[in-house]
Amino acid sequence: MPSFDTVCEPNMVEVKNAVENTAKEIATRFDFKGTAAAIELKDKDITLTGDAEFQLTQVEDILRNKLTKRNVDVRFLDMGDVQKIGGDKVKQVIKVRNGIATEDAKKITKLIKDSKLKVQASIQGESVRVTGAKRDDLQAAMALLRKDITEVPISFDNFRD
Repeated sequence: MPSFDTVCEPNMVEVKNAVENTAKEIATRFDFKGTAAAIELKDKDITLTGDAEFQLTQVEDILRNKLTKRNVDVRFLDMGDVQKIGGDKVKQVIKVRNGIATEDAKKITKLIKDSKLKVQASIQGESVRVTGAKRDDLQAAMALLRKDITEVPISFDNFRD
């Protein structure tokens, strides 16, 4: 029976490259000389540090531009709160989203069931598997999801015929 998986997975190699390019740009930019502006990636957390919130927004803007150039959707970023750390320095932790959250998965399955397409959706951990009798129905379901799910960057993989 034909099926595909709906997933929310960033290309972590491209995310790592974008973070490294951002770090290089911070090191060479004149307005960041002698400041605590820095960026680092650990697992799926990007940590921005700086002297003020304004500096964090500048670093974040550079990161977004680098991600966009590398075709990584910026909706993968979950912005954390700005925290004060020792002295007058601030930091912000950005989580890189991986996997579809439970409420988003329920929303996707409800959307597919309400569409009256002849496909079934089931939640499989952090992905949603959609199965159907015909390939055309599955392609219609993909088009429906691309059109209606805009807050989560979804992609489709594991298409079986």
